[in-house]
Amino acid sequence: MSRPKKCRCINCRPDASYFKPKGIPLAQLEEVSLSLDEVEAIRLADFEGRYHEEAAREMKVSRATFGRIVNGARRKVAEALIRGKALKIETDDINKEDAE
Repeated sequence: MSRPKKCRCINCRPDASYFKPKGIPLAQLEEVSLSLDEVEAIRLADFEGRYHEEAAREMKVSRATFGRIVNGARRKVAEALIRGKALKIETDDINKEDAE
């Protein structure tokens, strides 16, 4: 049995929840989903240029866990770009927080 998922600190709220190739209706596209923790990892590592150790502390996860999160996120973004898929950002967690 795996360990329960540790609560992660997410400090960004994405302005958009979908990115897709121009000129192709969303209904015709396959999609790749990014979780909020993956978006946060990309923000910290790639957008802000932070070292993994520092970014992991901010997200309240281990450096190894942060590395796995950011590598998975980068793979998903690359797949969307290379294969022409829509990129969906899972915002269900944000909507649940707003409702509470």
